[in-house]
Amino acid sequence: MLKLVDLSQDLYHGAPNFMADPKTAIFTHMVRADRGYNNAVIVTGTHQGTHLDAPFHFFDDGLTIEKLDLRRGFGPAWVFDFTYKKPKEEITVTDMMPHSEKIVRGSRLIFHTGWDKVFPERRYFSDQPYLGIETCQWLADRGVICIAIDAPTIYPDNYMDVHHALLNKKAEVLIIESLMGLDRLENDRVILIAFPLRIVGRDGSPIRALAIDGEIEPYLSLFDNMAYTPN
Repeated sequence: MLKLVDLSQDLYHGAPNFMADPKTAIFTHMVRADRGYNNAVIVTGTHQGTHLDAPFHFFDDGLTIEKLDLRRGFGPAWVFDFTYKKPKEEITVTDMMPHSEKIVRGSRLIFHTGWDKVFPERRYFSDQPYLGIETCQWLADRGVICIAIDAPTIYPDNYMDVHHALLNKKAEVLIIESLMGLDRLENDRVILIAFPLRIVGRDGSPIRALAIDGEIEPYLSLFDNMAYTPN
């Protein structure tokens, strides 16, 4: 049996975010009494809620959202359990070694830390378990194409170095942040579905992230030679 699991954070008016980011505002533009239908206005940051980072987020010459290869966020992904990590504790290369046979060129990795349970507390944005710079560089060197985590960033205190290690032109690792509810997954391998809005020339996008959980083995071969045809 297959199960489609929503891993997305709710997007709502006044949703918490990093202090330097724009606040989210969602308000009514029109109601049915006006012209027969409801319509609303959304003002939000490109890194609000569950979202992904494009290389342009940290590199002026990096790929923007609409130029990303969508296959990076769509396909088989390994789920690693790091819920034993304490707040502000690093996930190191040593921690990754038991999973090393799964971390190869083309791998998608989902880091389950349980930190989503802290949302919407203010410390959600500062005290998470994090991926150290050596870990990020090690993952990039091994050819990982996607890293997803149930925390709002990879490393709050050293965001520049870790994002540079993952988003540079040689690596271009897709980064997905603020996943929710990974504890509902029953298997350590799922099919990840994470697509951005087609925002031209920008650095990130909120996404609807999902996982197909269950007996996925019969479908894995579908991704072996899947071509991508961008606009």
